Amino acid sequence: MTKSPSPAAPLLAWFDRNKRILPFRQNKTPYRVWVSEIMLQQTRVSAALPYYERFMAELPDVRALADCEPDRLAKLWEGLGYYSRARNLQKAARIIVDEYGGELPADAAMLRKLPGIGDYTAGAIASLAFGLPEPAVDGNVLRVWSRLSNDASDVTLPETKRRMTAKVRAAQPQDRPGDFNEALMELGALVCIPNGAPLCGECPLQSRCEGYKAGTAPGLPVKPAKKPRRTEDWTLGVVLFEDGVLLEKRPDTGLLAGLWQPAMFPGTLSAEEIEKRLGAQGVVAHAERALKPARHIFSHVEWHMTGYLLRAERFSPPYEPTTRAQLESGRALPGAFKSVRAVLEKVL
Repeated sequence: MTKSPSPAAPLLAWFDRNKRILPFRQNKTPYRVWVSEIMLQQTRVSAALPYYERFMAELPDVRALADCEPDRLAKLWEGLGYYSRARNLQKAARIIVDEYGGELPADAAMLRKLPGIGDYTAGAIASLAFGLPEPAVDGNVLRVWSRLSNDASDVTLPETKRRMTAKVRAAQPQDRPGDFNEALMELGALVCIPNGAPLCGECPLQSRCEGYKAGTAPGLPVKPAKKPRRTEDWTLGVVLFEDGVLLEKRPDTGLLAGLWQPAMFPGTLSAEEIEKRLGAQGVVAHAERALKPARHIFSHVEWHMTGYLLRAERFSPPYEPTTRAQLESGRALPGAFKSVRAVLEKVL
């Protein structure tokens, strides 16, 4: 592979002309950078923006995040997915308050010790918020760099990431490390795009790109084939009681930890079967109608859900009656149950 000249100057010139105006790029405090970077993990910018703005309006600093009621925090995150991100944000916020006086440490190694902060996020906070010369290498950057250097190594391998991170560090200008990191990410989002041919005609690094010269850029980066998702069948019981719905809280660990859900049983059950299952839990309820089948895709599992709308005569824990007001203010019903939310908006 031929060594290319440093991409810093043309990339930064392009970034200065073309960067998107985004709320987390305004008033760039360490806290705002941190929250935005966590939200943007596994989430498109367009999807994250309204969440970010609501989150900042209600929790404007580290201490507010540390003090937030967990159910309210989950509600602010509702629908954004990957809820462990929110839990780790709060765990880290409490450490920052207790050990760092409410201010994020201006040191990448110390940042990496906080819950939910890995190499990429530590590098992003250190460079964007504190101006430190730290690389921030995510999927966008790995894709750009593999094409730029015509590197067909598997980018999911730690060795490949370490090598490319070293190259990014070497190319990073000392006077604008954060802008350089952000420019690489922006180039990956707008020009050197995933899931299709890169827009090489719009790229400021075209003349320096070894992948473009070799005609290999569209096939990079190299990743192993994804394993097929397993599927699970579930039956939901949307059980109405007086002016509310019966919900239960999921376990504190695992998928959708600590969030609320309707009654949920493995398999595809009949109306009579779900009435019987509920009865065994102390809930006397009668099915009124079937719900439309629904599906939700997580990263490694796909839920296929059928269900019933039921009316309860009596109930017992673990189910709790939940009014529409409670659903709107403090009990997060995750996106996996958006079909249930649509039903509740009509019946509550």
